[in-house]
Amino acid sequence: MARAALAAGALALAAAAAAQGAGAPCRAAAPEWPLWSRYVRAFVSEDGRVIDRTARDRTTSEGQAYALFFSLVADDPGLFQRLLRWTADNLAGGKLPERLPAWAWGQRRDGGWGILDPNSASDADLWMAYALLEAGRLWAEPRYDALGRGLLARIAEREVARLPALGPTLLPGPRGFALDRGRGWRLNPSYLPPQLLRRAAAAAPRGPWRAVLASALRLVPESAPRGVVPDWALYRPGAGLLADPVKGRTGSYDAIRAYLWIGLLPPGDPDRRALATATAGLLRILAERGALPERVDAGSLRGQGAAPPGFYAALLPLAATERPALRPELEARLASALRDGLYGTPPAYYDQNLALFGQGFAEGRYAFDAEGRLAPAWGWPCAGPR
Repeated sequence: MARAALAAGALALAAAAAAQGAGAPCRAAAPEWPLWSRYVRAFVSEDGRVIDRTARDRTTSEGQAYALFFSLVADDPGLFQRLLRWTADNLAGGKLPERLPAWAWGQRRDGGWGILDPNSASDADLWMAYALLEAGRLWAEPRYDALGRGLLARIAEREVARLPALGPTLLPGPRGFALDRGRGWRLNPSYLPPQLLRRAAAAAPRGPWRAVLASALRLVPESAPRGVVPDWALYRPGAGLLADPVKGRTGSYDAIRAYLWIGLLPPGDPDRRALATATAGLLRILAERGALPERVDAGSLRGQGAAPPGFYAALLPLAATERPALRPELEARLASALRDGLYGTPPAYYDQNLALFGQGFAEGRYAFDAEGRLAPAWGWPCAGPR
């Protein structure tokens, strides 16, 4: 299917989903997705483990959650099930959703393989819950829907805290992000995709998710007073968002996702314009300097290093509406980094994930509707609201 046709199709699917509600999909053949197929061959084991080969072959809950989402976009329920089984068995001790998945799994110092850090990562947990909810809806699988709702409840219980003057807020994880004696909380702006929070609010209307969305819509712009999002920020009551005590004001591998999530919002989203305007700094840097830095100080806007190819892919959706003249530059950077179907030399796991999100969206393989529901290129809602 041609790129233009895919893009038009995904936008039409999102509009149809918004108009007709969250009905079961009318199925069409999923279009071939060469990058995803190549990614699976390079990074996913037969039993469903996503392997980060640039980090001593470790596995993260983030990688598992993203792969669940992409396998849904690709309409591959068999792979989805293998990914889910491996995640539940190895990251949650077979007790998902009662136990949140550990964020890191790999080779321990004693040579054995297992959990490296039992703390969970709320962004991965949220993407996992989202993929389960949408798999339940799109594939008409009630067990996935129930698992997604259970996971949302556990996230709300363990990873959402009520912060003074900010209200219910998604912390990066259950432990390690509140400073001693109430001196503040370390937050990550890239952990807050608005479309996922909207879907969570619809699935769990009695949960904290609408309030979490409201805090996210404050946090992301306020973390970027000069239009550049930092990886981390410190929230201190009465003082607002300050430089993070560990990472400072640097915006890099975490922050790039904040621009990506904003770019993935539907054009008519009521908050898209304000978010895009507040985070326009990185596209402005690209327009002025002709290249993206690997790291940029969100205060001084001083850049360092050369960005990997995934950063260019992550900006494709936002550039399409905010700086369309930059799209050829972004696509050229990606094309020049393509080697044997993957991006970069060597191809890094994280670059491919950013490309699957950004380029996959730009090619029209999926879209989100106004309520955060997924509209994949292989299906559209044909029944009324459920």
